[in-house]
Amino acid sequence: MWDSDAESFGGRDYGNGVLSSTKAGVKTDGFELRSHDWHVTTDIPSDFLVQIGDFNFHLHKYPLLSRSGKMNRLMYESQESNLNKLVLDDLPGGSEAFELAAKFCYGIAVDLTPTNISGLRCAAEYLEMTEDLEEGNLIFKTEAFLSYVVLSSWRDSIQVLKSCEKLSPWAENLQIVRRSSESIAWKACANPKGIRWGYTGRSSRTSSPKWNDMKDSSPSRSQPVPPDWWFEDVSMLRIDHFVRVITAIRVKGMRFELIGASIMHYATKWLPGLIKDSTPVPFEEGSFRSNSNISSNSVWKAGLHMIVAGTKEDISSVQAKDQRMIIESLISIIPPQKDSVSCSFLLRFLRMANMLKVAPALVTELEKRVGMQFEQATLADLLIPSYNKTENMYDVDLVQRLLEHFLVQEQMESSSPSRQSFSDKHMYEGIQMSGCPNAKMRVARLVDSYLTEVARDRNLSLTKFQVLAEALPESARTCDDGLYRAIDSYLKAHPMLSEHERKRLCRVMDCQKLSIDACMHAAQNERLPLRVVVQVLFSEQVKISNALSNAALKDTGDSQYQPLASNRKTLLEGTPQSFQEGWAAAKKDINTLKFELETTKTKYLELQNEMDNLQRQFDKMTKQKHTSAWTTGWKKLSKLTKMTALDNHDIGPQLPTAAEQTTKTPRRWRNSIS
Repeated sequence: MWDSDAESFGGRDYGNGVLSSTKAGVKTDGFELRSHDWHVTTDIPSDFLVQIGDFNFHLHKYPLLSRSGKMNRLMYESQESNLNKLVLDDLPGGSEAFELAAKFCYGIAVDLTPTNISGLRCAAEYLEMTEDLEEGNLIFKTEAFLSYVVLSSWRDSIQVLKSCEKLSPWAENLQIVRRSSESIAWKACANPKGIRWGYTGRSSRTSSPKWNDMKDSSPSRSQPVPPDWWFEDVSMLRIDHFVRVITAIRVKGMRFELIGASIMHYATKWLPGLIKDSTPVPFEEGSFRSNSNISSNSVWKAGLHMIVAGTKEDISSVQAKDQRMIIESLISIIPPQKDSVSCSFLLRFLRMANMLKVAPALVTELEKRVGMQFEQATLADLLIPSYNKTENMYDVDLVQRLLEHFLVQEQMESSSPSRQSFSDKHMYEGIQMSGCPNAKMRVARLVDSYLTEVARDRNLSLTKFQVLAEALPESARTCDDGLYRAIDSYLKAHPMLSEHERKRLCRVMDCQKLSIDACMHAAQNERLPLRVVVQVLFSEQVKISNALSNAALKDTGDSQYQPLASNRKTLLEGTPQSFQEGWAAAKKDINTLKFELETTKTKYLELQNEMDNLQRQFDKMTKQKHTSAWTTGWKKLSKLTKMTALDNHDIGPQLPTAAEQTTKTPRRWRNSIS
């Protein structure tokens, strides 16, 4: 029984959710079910049979005709004079709703709950139980209970909307779906401070409180309510009702981040293959799901698991249709703002959309959304298999389209006046201070990693590889090491390429942007063309020379070092990653190179000295071998003459004066010769 405060409207009491008619034509103690037949416990035999599905209701004409306009019209329009049987298979709510309506006609108290109010309201409309036949008829009372009692509660609003899944189109025409969706949206967007919340996933023995129930004894008043408190409740709805609720929430001004998070939560719940190793957590016993709903969820989960784990032939057409409807509906309600949902979610969503053959227009829209935040993607999310029955293992064309959408978006943002004025003033400074590359650089590294992976596919054509590698501008890559790895992987997987094709493949790489490690590897790579190897060696020699010269200028502290700042910047853009981290790391590498150079010079001098010694020893041995007796005697005579001259020079101060020299006899000519 409905547990709430008693309310009245127009003098008619509908408190506690118990409905009863003011007049009872036939006194009865209740209804009794025998197999599939309902009988009225009264002394008066029944004279009217109503058949609904497998159930038969043995009733009396007067209580039904006095309150149902449809019964009166059918009896009047019938060709039979005495109509005793009526088949109502199209009655909304089925036999359960008609049982409650029949009890109301007999004056039996009816317990109204959030789960049966929608069906009873639709059945009353179908049976035309209006105020024209009796004041306080079933339409009036169910409408009042629905509007003033049920829709004032969060949990009951969810239950009403959940019960409308089997009442289409009656629930739509009677505005029950719209009113329930707006009630849920209003409560989700309101300030939850000080309100006692009844969460759907938790078991509760009592019914949920009203929206305006703010008791001091509430345990949740002192605890902050998380902003995503309504995700789990709303995710229990069917996809069309979920779309209605999210649309109403967006109209009321909910933040787009929360709307996107709720969409991801719903997709994770109903499409478990979207996220690896994630299985939806079943609700507890307190959850307000009926057995039929649970069984339907099981079917959904089984079908979705089959999509991810099985083959295409294992998917039934009905399951694929349901899954396709969920994806198409969620794509249409994703907020247009960037970062409303994660790029990883969009790529996994796109994978399932391609697998299930979603409408091309929606797939294109989803690809544009991925292009808006393509720099946030990861390599694992980009490795999307090709579902178009092509020879390629991965859908390279899809990644090419995503990259084109990204470049178009970047071009639009850079051409906007506000973005341009900001970027001209702060972009370089911001990047330099933060130390992180821009979006194009991140995308370039991502594309290089993707090319390295897909290059192992032997069915990948050279044209597709080249087009994807050249899609980004040259400024997006400061170092081509990743591109070189991708080229090397392609050459390994395609050993039968001709010389012309290998040259064509290597044109996408700039040898001047390779690091020293990459240059050393490329110099020994036999798969590369000879021309490319020569370019790599020349580039490496130039970079080492520039690095040593710039380091020497910086160490000397010459004033001419300052004008070379641009050359240093150019050097850093073409050197390895260690140089890009900062000049301190670059100086360390340069000092290492200088030390190796000094060591080489020292070794060279040592070798030069050893060579000179060997040369002298060789000359000495050669001279000793070719000398004669006359040569030896002549050398001794020459040596003696040098010694005599030296002795004369030493005794020069002891020679006689000039007068004494004149008195001496001159030396003979022969003595001078000897």
